[in-house]
Amino acid sequence: MTETSSYTPPKVWTQEAPSGGKFANINRPVSGATHDKELPVGKHPFQVYSLATPNGVKVTVMLEELLAAGHKGAEYDAWLIRINEGDQFGSGFVDVNPNSKIPAMMDHSGEKPIRVFESGSILMHLAEKFGAFLPKDGAARAETLNWLFWQMGSAPYLGGGFGHFYAYAPEKYEYPINRFTMETKRQLDVLEKALTKNKYVAGDEYTIADIAIWPWYGQLVLGRLYDAAEFLSVHEYPNLIRWAKELDERPAVKRGRRVNRVFGEESEQVAERHDASDLD
Repeated sequence: MTETSSYTPPKVWTQEAPSGGKFANINRPVSGATHDKELPVGKHPFQVYSLATPNGVKVTVMLEELLAAGHKGAEYDAWLIRINEGDQFGSGFVDVNPNSKIPAMMDHSGEKPIRVFESGSILMHLAEKFGAFLPKDGAARAETLNWLFWQMGSAPYLGGGFGHFYAYAPEKYEYPINRFTMETKRQLDVLEKALTKNKYVAGDEYTIADIAIWPWYGQLVLGRLYDAAEFLSVHEYPNLIRWAKELDERPAVKRGRRVNRVFGEESEQVAERHDASDLD
C-alpha cells in the first residue's frame, strides 16, 4: 500500500474520467435530476425512500422502535431506491431530496405533506412528532443532540473516508488509508470512553443518538461493515462491543435493519416494507 507517484493539482479542476471506484457510474459534479420518474406513494402516513445502508437503517430502525413502543401513527411504507442504478436522480426523488442521497421521507400525517431529508433531520422530526427517544429535559436533550450531530459530522470520515479508500477505491494507497484509519480509531475511542460511563451513548436512556450511531459504529465493530473489524482491532473497545451487541438484540433493530436490504443473507432481505407482516 505505497503510493508510486505524486499528483500535482491543476489550477482548475475538470472531470476528465469517471471517479469513485465502485460508485463511479453515479458520481458527478452537478446536482439535479437525470430523468423523469415519479415516486410511488403507499397507504401509510410516512413514505420512506431508501436503501439499507447505515444511513437508511437509522430511519427504518426508528420507525420500528416507534411502532414497538405503541405509536401506531408511525406506520410506514418503505420503497427501495437502488442507488447503484441511479434511482436517486429521478425527478420525484430530487423533489424530496435535492441532494439526491438516501434516506428521504414524506410525512403525510398532517394537512400538508412535509418532505424531510438527511437522516438526522428525519430522526429528530419523528422523535419530536411522537415525543419519543428524545428527552424533554434540557441537559439530557442537549446531550442526545450532541451525540446525534457528532455522528452526522463523523460518519463521512468513516464511510466516505475509511470505507471508500479501504474497501471501494480501485487502488489501495497507504496515505489515505492510514489517515482515515487513524480518524476512525479515534472515533471508536471516543465512543468507548462514553460507553464506559453510560449504558447508552447519551446516558442511561436509549435515544435517537443510539439509533443514529449503531448502524455505523455498532455494525462496524460487529464485523458487518467493510470487512474491517480485524484491521481496526475492534477488540480494543469492549464497552462499544457490549453496547453494539445489546442494541443488535432489540427486536425493532432486528426488523429495521432488514428493510430495503437487497444484499447479504437472503433471509435478511426485505426489499420493501408496506405492512408489519412483510417482516415476519
